[in-house]
Amino acid sequence: MSINKLKQIKYKKFKKGRLKNFEFKINNLKFGTHGLKAVQSGIIKEHQLNAAKQAITKKLKKNGKLWVSIFTNFAVTAKPVGTRMGKGKGPVSHWIAKVSCGSNLFEICGFNHNLLFTALKTGSLKLPIKTKIIKN
Repeated sequence: MSINKLKQIKYKKFKKGRLKNFEFKINNLKFGTHGLKAVQSGIIKEHQLNAAKQAITKKLKKNGKLWVSIFTNFAVTAKPVGTRMGKGKGPVSHWIAKVSCGSNLFEICGFNHNLLFTALKTGSLKLPIKTKIIKN
């Protein structure tokens, strides 16, 4: 976790909240020709998002451009296992992104459509939620 991320937010510990059912704002492509769309709502951790991004860029091999539409902006706190109840909430454990059903996760563009399809397929295997590949 970077210190810069803590400086950008006002409060570093959040309440859990709920996931939305469907996202209408970012459900169509804006930058690329192909995209990876979430079919179900869920939570994506920071290391899972980075793994998917690295897998997609490794498959593209500088033949396309990648845009990431989501950002891990939600801090999850956890107390150690052996501690007793009380004494506050606990330190920040990891960062997550809450993803609604229908929101775009990645957008890519390039020349070879088969290469773009395989890159998005390998990226979707790294994520814990069900996704589908959409085309503009």
